[in-house]
Amino acid sequence: MVFGRVSAVVLIAAALGLSACGGATGPADTAIPLKEQMLEPGPLGEREYGSRNAPVTIIEYASLTCPHCRNYHRNVFPKVKRQYIDTGKVHYIIREFPIGRSAGNAAIATRCVPKNKYLGLTEAYLSRQGQWVSQDVRLDKIYAVAKSSGLSRTEFDKCLANQSIIDGIKEVKQRGRKYGVIGTPTLFINGQKAQGAVSFDQIKAMIDPQAS
Repeated sequence: MVFGRVSAVVLIAAALGLSACGGATGPADTAIPLKEQMLEPGPLGEREYGSRNAPVTIIEYASLTCPHCRNYHRNVFPKVKRQYIDTGKVHYIIREFPIGRSAGNAAIATRCVPKNKYLGLTEAYLSRQGQWVSQDVRLDKIYAVAKSSGLSRTEFDKCLANQSIIDGIKEVKQRGRKYGVIGTPTLFINGQKAQGAVSFDQIKAMIDPQAS
């Protein structure tokens, strides 16, 4: 059973609620303490990059159908990775917050590839949104992107029916809502929230005072 069929559609609809891509633009006023509960990995484990001992932790909640997420990963994330993650100043965590059934299916696919291919497939879905994002779920198009990571169609179909992965992504999203995530991308930079069309300069201004 896969997303797009009755029981899975009900499940993802319950998980998605009224969330929308974007939301308020720029850094938010609310600072959320980085409590142990917020940093605790979900049932599927984290997809994380950089040193866990870094002075700054960034948690990103993303939807693969979101144009703001696409723009962030094309224009901002590479600079964050080069200047902060690769230099040991930032520990970076990506968490799923799928908006819509197509995003849900794509998110499941990213959890079916090896950890070292997760980021590459995530960014492939973001950069190739025009090929697979539509109002109707197009599993063949979603698979065409996943295929680039080496996932076979049999593995892809089996993955979409994996209830443990479906439930795990649902839990990640529910936890995100608890921390005030209502749109994507939403970033928590040592607990300080930024969301929407965030620029590199805005993120840099939030990181630098804590990374030195």
